[in-house]
Formats: sequence, structure tokens, C-alpha cells
Amino acid sequence: MREGKLKVNSDWNKDLKVKFTVQDPCQLIRKTFGDPVAEDLRYVVKKVVGEENFIDMTPNRSNNYCCGGGGGFLQSGRPEARREYGRLKSDQIIKTGAGYAITPCHNCHAQIHDLSEHYEGGWHTVHLWTLICLSLGILGENEREYLGPDLKEVGL
Repeated sequence: MREGKLKVNSDWNKDLKVKFTVQDPCQLIRKTFGDPVAEDLRYVVKKVVGEENFIDMTPNRSNNYCCGGGGGFLQSGRPEARREYGRLKSDQIIKTGAGYAITPCHNCHAQIHDLSEHYEGGWHTVHLWTLICLSLGILGENEREYLGPDLKEVGL
């Protein structure tokens, strides 16, 4: 993206003004590469949704809260405990006012999607690759499962 080889753009969201926040995955950011990768993540997000349509969580980057889905917790068979642990993340997302939570990690996606449904948070959970494809104009009809009605038809 920085070199111009992957030509994403956020024009699709100029008039829609759909707001997005992003989850900082524990393994990638908090436990491994830290804030430099968190900055790269924000660079990509802003390029695909528009800088003016990005709302950061507080706290964020390497200080962000864990969603509660990693480390095998999704498969632990203890959904009540997992959801209670994730309540802090749910509240954090709600405070942003964003209609979408972007998740670059599959565990985060499954947990944050479940938290929205369980706590009736009202946000949609979307994979980062979905928005990259949307911004490139190559998102297929069958790849829009997690998009809300406001984005289901964009680019078709």
C-alpha cells in the first residue's frame, strides 16, 4: 500500500461515512511486535475506510484490552466465562460509537462477533481482509456475510 502496488482507496465510504474501530490482537501486538505493528494496522484501516471514518478505542495499541477469545478460550466450552471476560471489550467498542469492529485475527473476530450478539452491542464484526477487498472493488457477493445492510451492496 505504501509503495502503491496495492491500490486500495476509501472512496466507497466518502458519502456513506460508516464508522469503524479496530481490535489490536493480543498475539500480534500486545505480546509480540507492539506499537509499530499497531501503527501499521491503523495505516491500513485508514486507507481502506477513510481516516475521518476511523474511531480508535481507548486504551489502544499495546495497551488495548484483550477480547477474551484467544489462547483456546473460544474452544474451552465455557461461553459464560468467556463472555463475562469480554464484557470490558464490549463496553469499549460501544463507547467508540462505531458501527463496525475490524478484526485482523480470527479468534478476535469470533469472540467480538459473539459479544455483539450476546450483549446486543449493535456493531458488526468484519475481517480486515473483507474491507481491503471492498476497497479494491473485488469483494464477491458471497463474501459479505458479516457486512450490515449499509454495506452489503457496496461495489456490486
